[in-house]
Amino acid sequence: MSNTIGVIGLGVMGKSIALNMASKGEMVSVYNYTRDLTDQLMQETNEQKIYPFYDVQSFVQSLESPRKLFMMVTAGDIVDTVINTLVPYLEEGDIVMDGGNSHFEDTARRFNDLKAKGIGYLGIGVSGGEEGALKGPSIMPGGEKEMYEQVAPILTKIAAQVDGTPCCAYMGPDGAGHFVKMVHNGIEYADMQLIAEAYTFLRERLHIPINEIADIFENWNQGELKSYLIEITADILRKVDDKTGFPLVDVILDKTGQKGTGKWTSVQGIDNGIPVSIIAESLFARYISHLKAERVHASSILAGPDTSNSELDREEWIEYVRQALYMGKICAYAQGFTQYKMTSDLNNWNLPLKDIALIFRGGCIIRAEFLNTISEVYEENPSTANLLLAPYFVDKTKAYQNGMRKVIAESTLSGLAFPSLSAALAYYDGYRTGNSSANLLQAQRDYFGAHTYERTDAEGSFHTIWK
Repeated sequence: MSNTIGVIGLGVMGKSIALNMASKGEMVSVYNYTRDLTDQLMQETNEQKIYPFYDVQSFVQSLESPRKLFMMVTAGDIVDTVINTLVPYLEEGDIVMDGGNSHFEDTARRFNDLKAKGIGYLGIGVSGGEEGALKGPSIMPGGEKEMYEQVAPILTKIAAQVDGTPCCAYMGPDGAGHFVKMVHNGIEYADMQLIAEAYTFLRERLHIPINEIADIFENWNQGELKSYLIEITADILRKVDDKTGFPLVDVILDKTGQKGTGKWTSVQGIDNGIPVSIIAESLFARYISHLKAERVHASSILAGPDTSNSELDREEWIEYVRQALYMGKICAYAQGFTQYKMTSDLNNWNLPLKDIALIFRGGCIIRAEFLNTISEVYEENPSTANLLLAPYFVDKTKAYQNGMRKVIAESTLSGLAFPSLSAALAYYDGYRTGNSSANLLQAQRDYFGAHTYERTDAEGSFHTIWK
């Protein structure tokens, strides 16, 4: 009897996906380039239907036709190497899935290359980390819809389930699935940085003890800020280091890593004229965190403001911080979903925006309560240009903008760097500005470069001899 699906690449995510598939009744063939990870997995199977193979040919031939293979390998050249290793043993109609964090343009190229050979290729965004992969991630498949429908029974079964609905939906052709995952990660960068800035204000300006800040985040997680990232932040702030007895977060070096998807999101937005300033500032905050030695040196040289600030009313300002965080979150998601819409229009992908919001409700890192509202916005009006224009978010930003302005103004006076909250407010104010100073910029461009300009009272392009 042939197995129903094969998983290749048995690192943390691949192993978890294989166990997830087997727990849902699939007969899973597994293969890894090195034997050790295969053997480790087999020690964890608990009699689940997982079958190890130690060479590619027997691995591929163990699968029922048309074969379904799920790759979980590191993005980049390794993906091409694995595909080239598989192709000699594949037949027309077989389907290869890439569940890693591949760049969507690489996925589109591989899709076309394999299509020419009669082999299906799906770029599948997977979010949720190790726990999500094992218990149910958010899944974002892209490629030919006919190919997706053949693997959909497996993917929807292993996905997270919310209200009986799988967090898995077809995204669109070629690289659409990996694009959706990429921007998901960009939103994640922004969400995390916004939370870090809110935490900083509570601790550095309001001088609230860390255990009480954990209580504040736990309380916030009971309301409209309810989300996975808010939940884990409360857990993190409560964790005590066994070695020192200090809060563990205070023992962790303030240097933040990144795997590239936030950069890809920012660059794609810049290349296509899409404002993603909050995501980009969150990325730059990670970059500046790596200048640890320079920052320590600069802290002893560069002047800051007088920090003998007046006392602030604690409860009043906790609420301002909550409002600022929620409004920042609204703006970050508005940028992310605008990036989805504008890129979808550029590529004729027809990305299902309401479905994207729905599949983010479970399994993934940015799962949050207000994704239901975002989905409702696009269900009611799929052509919504920007989430900021939806009535619910119009009301929220009207109610919360004052709190956000207060927090940003006070953080500036206190010398606290809040790049993402500041970028969120600048985006909001820039978007609501009917007449901006861009006319002066265009006049400058025409002055020094004869780039011409448009007029408010006539059609066409114009040039002026300025002096």
